[in-house]
Amino acid sequence: MQIYKVGGAVRDRLLGKPVTDIDWVVVGASTEEMLAQGYRPVGADFPVFLHPKSGEEYALARTERKSGSGYGGFTFHASPEVTLEEDLIRRDLTINAMAEDDQQNLTDPYHGQRDLEDRILRHVSPAFAEDPLRVLRVARFAARYAELGFTVAPETLELMRQLSESGELQALTAERSWKEISRALMEDQPQVFIEVLRQCGALKVLMPEVDALFGVPQPEIHHPEIDSGIHTLSVLEQSALHKQPLTVRWACLLHDLGKGLTPKEEWPRHIAHEHTGLKLIKAVNERFKAPKDCQELALLVGQYHTHGHRALELKASTLLELLQSFDVYRRPQRFEEFIIACEMDARGRKGLEQRSYPQADYLRGAANEARGVAVQPLLEKGLKGPELGEALKRERLKALKAYKEAYTS
Repeated sequence: MQIYKVGGAVRDRLLGKPVTDIDWVVVGASTEEMLAQGYRPVGADFPVFLHPKSGEEYALARTERKSGSGYGGFTFHASPEVTLEEDLIRRDLTINAMAEDDQQNLTDPYHGQRDLEDRILRHVSPAFAEDPLRVLRVARFAARYAELGFTVAPETLELMRQLSESGELQALTAERSWKEISRALMEDQPQVFIEVLRQCGALKVLMPEVDALFGVPQPEIHHPEIDSGIHTLSVLEQSALHKQPLTVRWACLLHDLGKGLTPKEEWPRHIAHEHTGLKLIKAVNERFKAPKDCQELALLVGQYHTHGHRALELKASTLLELLQSFDVYRRPQRFEEFIIACEMDARGRKGLEQRSYPQADYLRGAANEARGVAVQPLLEKGLKGPELGEALKRERLKALKAYKEAYTS
């Protein structure tokens, strides 16, 4: 029995990056031997065991054969005869197909170290094209290592293109797709993930609503970058630069989908794109079964982001309606994330990345004013039910009018 550290742990050590997760492969052992040494079995599909002391996962070296469609369409074979090289060749990228023993002696049959040095993301074997999830994984790695200058090898991009055209991407489950998408959006350069998906044709399969934005012009006076797709990538980039949470990044990606529906004869204007885009945002949310908080914020940002930009011009009554829509009294964090998404939208424009956004503080102040209206005096007047609600609304409107007047005077 020989045990090797494999995959990401080896890759990141060689890159000088922190190693978080460690994968272990056991060569030359049987299930019975693992059990005899106290390893606990997990995983129904192939032999994986938990170390009796550390609890880390150890997998028997295995080969795999395509037996169906999608991510799960594989038959695995694990036995003591499977070599380390046979196990490594089934992996996605050369930089993930390296192993090292407990003395840090490197096994690198597919030249992963060379590709690390050349900053290339390259598939290990033609079997890469058997797993559609790898399209998303490679795009995610491209986003993760873009800052180091990594690019996808042309021949790998071509395989990704073939996968995108094969119909295999549709076999991916919403859960598996969302796991990759959400992880990619939390990388330092998530816009690269979208760019790579677009380059290989996967974006128009997975998110045709986002793909449709490219080539759609916007008024240059507001959008020096002009192209709606490029603007979306820039907004997403800003959200990552400012270390925003997944909810904000997802909303930034989807906020302008309505512009893809604007008839060409109306370009570059996009009247009411906030409302026309809602059905598209809802469709993307449901397609990937995004978490509820991501879904809600994306829809609210899509509908109200232009309200955010025009905050200083809004009538007090419109401002109150906006605050009510977000339920700022019980869910203040959601409104804060809306404000941030609006600011990322304003900054995601060519040459305007450093612009100030006074609307943010104005909206925060308005929310505080509305929340500050006391309920107790109204209760003491004997108001309850709908009467109480209307009275509270009137008091909040009065507070917002005073706030607006003081702010603009």
